[in-house]
Amino acid sequence: LPGGTPLSARLHHARTIVRRAERTICFLKEKESVNKFIVQYINRLSDLLFVLARFSNHQEEGDVLWIPGAHR
Repeated sequence: LPGGTPLSARLHHARTIVRRAERTICFLKEKESVNKFIVQYINRLSDLLFVLARFSNHQEEGDVLWIPGAHR
């Protein structure tokens, strides 16, 4: 989501890094044995970072409303 507080931006950035790690782990899982809880944990971490980013915006200036297709 564009806009928001500096903290929210950092949390969203961290989330993109975690999502990239999740994709890498899923790719690795096709070739190697991976603990089944790793993907679940990484996914929940991504969810947590998203919620924290939204909460940060809400606390500081009001959350950024997501409108599909509006920021293209």
